[in-house]
Amino acid sequence: MEYKIIRHLAIINLVVFPIILLLFGCRKGMIIRSEFEEPISPGNIVYAGVRSSSYGIKPFPVPQGWQNAMVAMSNHFGGSIPSGIWIVGEFKRPDTCRLFFPSDGKKYTNIQFEDKDKHERYLQYFDRVGIKVFLQVEPANADMNTLIDLVLNRYKHHECVIGFGVDVEWFRESENPEWGIKVDDRSAEAWEARVKSHNSQYRLFLKHWDRDWMPKKYRGDIIFVDDSQMLKDFDAMIEEFVDYWADYFKPNTVFFQIGYRSDRPWWKRLPNPPRNIGRAIARRIDQECGIFWVDFTLRDVLPSSGSKVDEK
Repeated sequence: MEYKIIRHLAIINLVVFPIILLLFGCRKGMIIRSEFEEPISPGNIVYAGVRSSSYGIKPFPVPQGWQNAMVAMSNHFGGSIPSGIWIVGEFKRPDTCRLFFPSDGKKYTNIQFEDKDKHERYLQYFDRVGIKVFLQVEPANADMNTLIDLVLNRYKHHECVIGFGVDVEWFRESENPEWGIKVDDRSAEAWEARVKSHNSQYRLFLKHWDRDWMPKKYRGDIIFVDDSQMLKDFDAMIEEFVDYWADYFKPNTVFFQIGYRSDRPWWKRLPNPPRNIGRAIARRIDQECGIFWVDFTLRDVLPSSGSKVDEK
């Protein structure tokens, strides 16, 4: 009799408990373990890598260190291209865009240049190893067409360059502090045309955390980048990136910047934060996407030294 009871209890555990997990484990706010054990990477992650800035990581990694981080990130998502969002023009208060290369001999309103080129040796290296990058500016009050021409005329000979990006948070930021000015349809179309006039295969991306700062109707071939942070937890991130952002801009490609310090309290508890977050997002959206870890916490989760890593 005792044996039968034990046997029946074992059967109940084998049959009923998995059903309970299935019914209740998938409720909002509860992450079941299978969320992080999906063996097959979603096929819609086209680009995977990191965001680079002069202010996000110190000391600044050598070219091979950046390659190692981008390749390691890409290795989490089968078929993705190791890539970077590479900032070449940064906001300098109150209204200047600081470009990290020498002037072409002319002076431009609200644009500052450096005596030496910071990025050339990195882009040369990326050309050799197959890394792809989108060159980004924080425009401030500089003329956008002028910025596009200056940056692409300087760097478009590099095979690694595949696009140009605008962080809208810093677009005429002095007129609307910490938010920037919304991009209207006419401007978005004009900027995209200017980028493609340098190379028809180049793509423009626009970045912000509020979709209302994006053009209302014009979509073209634009990539829309969400850099939201200070998200409450994993579920809040999914809701933000999937429901609020990706579904709204479908079928356009969308990128996501992840790994901010403000979100570390919850992402640091994940088994493999870059892999877990990226796959969770991509499985829930229909269009192509890109996943980029920000340089603020790069060394927490990805290699950035100059040693060689194996590519898959």
